[in-house]
Amino acid sequence: MPWSPPADFSETDDAYVFEIDLPGAQREDIDIELGDRELIISGEIRQREQTGTVHQTMRRTGRFEYRMPLPGEADGEHIEATLRDGVLTIRIPKSRTAQHRRVEIASGE
Repeated sequence: MPWSPPADFSETDDAYVFEIDLPGAQREDIDIELGDRELIISGEIRQREQTGTVHQTMRRTGRFEYRMPLPGEADGEHIEATLRDGVLTIRIPKSRTAQHRRVEIASGE
């Protein structure tokens, strides 16, 4: 059964932003999918070969999966993803209809 990595999810006026901790993961071992208003990140962190006697292992390895429903419509054509220092950052722009906007109130005169 896959494990779920720790993640932060935030929302700006124009995008949904995810930061997922994946220390030791390689880009080629991560899959990112945007389905029906749901982000799915899956992959595998491979166990490193170690020499000598291992006294303790606490790092997670093996298959992982992270799923998060999006609160609104997303622009699936312009998703950006970067993997830096063990953190996968995904920025999903909101669709035009899902973006927050300020509405001015017209005078009733």
